[in-house]
Amino acid sequence: GVFGRRLNVWNLDCHSLIQCFDLGEDSLPISVKFLHNPEAAEGYVACALSGVVYRFCKCKCDGDNWAIEEVIRIPPKDVTGWIMHKMPAFIADLVISRDDKYLYLSNWLHGDIRQYELSKNCKPRLVGQVFVGGSILRCGPVTVCRDEELKCQPEPLVIKCKRVYGGPCKLQLSLDGKRLYVTNSFYSTWDKDLYPDMVREGSVMLQIDVDTQKGGLCVNKNFLVDFGKEPNGPCLAHEIHFPSGDCTT
Repeated sequence: GVFGRRLNVWNLDCHSLIQCFDLGEDSLPISVKFLHNPEAAEGYVACALSGVVYRFCKCKCDGDNWAIEEVIRIPPKDVTGWIMHKMPAFIADLVISRDDKYLYLSNWLHGDIRQYELSKNCKPRLVGQVFVGGSILRCGPVTVCRDEELKCQPEPLVIKCKRVYGGPCKLQLSLDGKRLYVTNSFYSTWDKDLYPDMVREGSVMLQIDVDTQKGGLCVNKNFLVDFGKEPNGPCLAHEIHFPSGDCTT
């Protein structure tokens, strides 16, 4: 009962709430994105604490109502050396490419960015994944005891001699879909508890190169914006936007 659990549908003409979807206790639905196609009355909502992404759309048989279905679920990991015995996926952001071909999400606790191929008739298919930090890195304080997805803990990320702390948070995608940018601060109070090294060293902005044909993600080792070197001390970066337009404007 601490965090939100509903996706609400509003009629903006009459300012009324017309439909609610219960997504589970403390699911924390945090990011809602529609497809860019103006004729597609559908989109996706990411739930931070449950690690679930739902697809919502208008019902074909009844155009006044909406339907919802679970399409992505990232399983938690059994761990030691952390605040709980299970580390949930924490989906901090979700972005859809301008051509509605790919969906990207950031997993702030586990440390990975994921690329899914979208299809009208199938559930999203994972086609790209890259780790840019997180709480399960090798040689860190957390040991993963059971993992449904990975065979080993990922390596720490170092770019231009700087160790990257924190986990991937806010995402922004270029209009051509080839450059995905990411920052790693979610909320300063939570940052201090979960990623104190990032608060001390400052956050970063990274560039992820995207394969828009077959799918795939790769960290660009030549790009780094280091917010630890600001004139007034380390800063925590969050939102990202292109001045000339991007995939969320």
